[in-house]
Amino acid sequence: MTPSSLAIEIAGQPLVLSSLRASFDPVLRALFIADAHFGKDAVFRARGIPVPTGSTEDNLLRIDQLIAQFEPAMLVFLGDLLHARESLTALTLDALHAWRAMHAHMRVVLVEGNHDRHAGALPHTLDVEYAREPWHAGPWALCHHPRVVDGAYVLAGHVHPVYRIATRTDSVRVPCFRFGVDCGVLPAFGSFTGGARETARVAGERIFVVAQDKVIDLAG
Repeated sequence: MTPSSLAIEIAGQPLVLSSLRASFDPVLRALFIADAHFGKDAVFRARGIPVPTGSTEDNLLRIDQLIAQFEPAMLVFLGDLLHARESLTALTLDALHAWRAMHAHMRVVLVEGNHDRHAGALPHTLDVEYAREPWHAGPWALCHHPRVVDGAYVLAGHVHPVYRIATRTDSVRVPCFRFGVDCGVLPAFGSFTGGARETARVAGERIFVVAQDKVIDLAG
């Protein structure tokens, strides 16, 4: 399936939402990804749970698709790039180094999340800049944890938002983007991540669900 995107406006600023569970600012030429959780499968295997390999390759393939589509000058991870200290396996690091070499021209920033602190620092050879939240870029305050920042609109991750779509006889939980008055939360990007418990829609909130290869505005 070919991924699609939806151009919207948030807090008066253009933003493009991708069905690959990322967003892009066409003015800053900045790509935003939350909660990639690289190496989570390795962590599970290290802790005795025999899950299959492949999530790192899938994550990198989807990032490459986003880069090919949007041609960003900067990629910002909104926290939890890594899952835990056991994520730093030779297999994962080799894949990340090979990917970074292909995109050496692109600035990569990690707004540190709670999992990143537990995982420890990435090798400096990956050329990833570390930033503390809130990290300001254009109109955005880029964070891992959803919060309110005076004078800026927050883009964050952390909670892995999902939305339940239901018929009279069935229902399914799908990833979603949730944009409130002061803060927007991106879905978890990682292919081996779960979703949070869905929460009720609040006044003034806009929700865009990701269903297969589509981004759907629930107000539409």
